[in-house]
Amino acid sequence: MREFDETSVTAEVLRRLEAAPAPRAREIIGALVRHLHAFVREVAPTEAEWAQAIDFLTRTGQMCDATRQEFILLSDTLGVSTLVDAINNRFPPAATPSTVLGPFFVADAPRAALGADIDGGDGSGARLHVTAEIVDLAGAAIPGAVVDVWHADAEGFYDVQRDGGKRRARRGRFTADGAGRVHFWTTMPASYPVPHDGPVGEMLAATGRHAWRPAHVHFMIATPGYRRLVTHVFVAGDRYLESDAVFGVKEALIAEYRAMPPGRAPDGTRMAAPYRTLAYRFVLTPEDPAGGKSPPAHRDGPRARHRSARPR
Repeated sequence: MREFDETSVTAEVLRRLEAAPAPRAREIIGALVRHLHAFVREVAPTEAEWAQAIDFLTRTGQMCDATRQEFILLSDTLGVSTLVDAINNRFPPAATPSTVLGPFFVADAPRAALGADIDGGDGSGARLHVTAEIVDLAGAAIPGAVVDVWHADAEGFYDVQRDGGKRRARRGRFTADGAGRVHFWTTMPASYPVPHDGPVGEMLAATGRHAWRPAHVHFMIATPGYRRLVTHVFVAGDRYLESDAVFGVKEALIAEYRAMPPGRAPDGTRMAAPYRTLAYRFVLTPEDPAGGKSPPAHRDGPRARHRSARPR
């Protein structure tokens, strides 16, 4: 019979992991044990605090269902999602940086023709014309790239959060033309809070943090021979750029959504009212010459979405 104290128990747990058949599992679980035990020794929780922590994790799991993934939200708001993204997407400085996928990507986005209006007709924000240019590190156009686009409406809601998620709006999948360009119409996105009616919201409140994300448009760009790029383009001047709840903002991803007077738009459309334009160049990086490829955008279908409990 062995008796363990607050210092010896860690070594014994690690010793029992030595026979793990999978080296990677032994490495990951061993590191978890070392850091978790060090954390507990550092903060010295009372038994009541430890019970509170277990309750928090239990309720986090209980909030998860087919339309909400509270653990992903917890990962996002603790900066872990951004950390994992950064580790897995070490692009060269000249390439457009990646950022978190977010919970509102869906795999079956409708195909859209260049120049299409993807707003869906129910948007109340200013009209927005977007031009995206897809190039390589040398600046050469990448024709035929598949570009997924999605964003929130003027009230901060995504299509999957409205009407049971049955109708697609402000979402589309385009194919770049021979000059590596994609252009379309939509409406301006708005900043919005991540769901904060559960344990993650309690954590944010307890640490004096808000739940808001700055306004942005999501882009996912994929084409053979290049690393898939998952990123956002944020609206310059948004009040939450310096305090994004999920730590997704990068300086290179902030762009001017230019206010334009009535007149002829970039695609020749005559606009009777003021509108906005976004023009952004996305620089892709080649796939790993050793054969490494980008991880898939999702596993087992679309990611579970963060259902919003915000008032309409």
